[in-house]
Amino acid sequence: MFDGNFRRGVDKVLDPVGVALSRIGITANALTAAGIVIASVGAVFIGQGRLFLGFIFLILTGLPDALDGAVAKASGTSSIRGAFLDSVSDRVTDILLFCGIAWYLASNEPGRIMMLPVAVMGAAMLISYQRAKAESLGFDAKGGIMERAERFIVMALGLLISDILIPVLWVMLVLTLITAVQRFVKVWNQATAQLNLPTEPNNP
Repeated sequence: MFDGNFRRGVDKVLDPVGVALSRIGITANALTAAGIVIASVGAVFIGQGRLFLGFIFLILTGLPDALDGAVAKASGTSSIRGAFLDSVSDRVTDILLFCGIAWYLASNEPGRIMMLPVAVMGAAMLISYQRAKAESLGFDAKGGIMERAERFIVMALGLLISDILIPVLWVMLVLTLITAVQRFVKVWNQATAQLNLPTEPNNP
């Protein structure tokens, strides 16, 4: 939802920053790697119960994630390889942060509530797979009420106000599952429309 509605405006802000970073020799791949390192540190802080520091590092994780594409564009190094690396690193970052929350809940909450962030992570991986598979088949699966940017924002809120972390995770789970349904219906309708296209008659 965020990507679709605000991406152009965000790009206008990030593009000049990408130019500046590329001029001082910072590469897109270096930013991508930095994002994974920052997310790893943030996950450890979250797991240790230092949620405010986890919140800070979650915000910091978003910076290289937002800027690597702008740097690649400015330096003329955009490539399929870079796009693949960026996509994989996004998934790794998500897994690290959700595992950090699961670690925290396992240490501080009774019962099996630590499985809640694992469920959110699974739903997030599902919508990511839906998009990847749809695009490999020539369909569009972008969009939905709870994409990655929205998950980051909501997760940040839960870390900042720890008393609402568990309710926030439930909201994330429900909205991410709704997004999965939205994407499934979107791709299903595209595939159905393609099936119903009239076929050209064979020439005698």
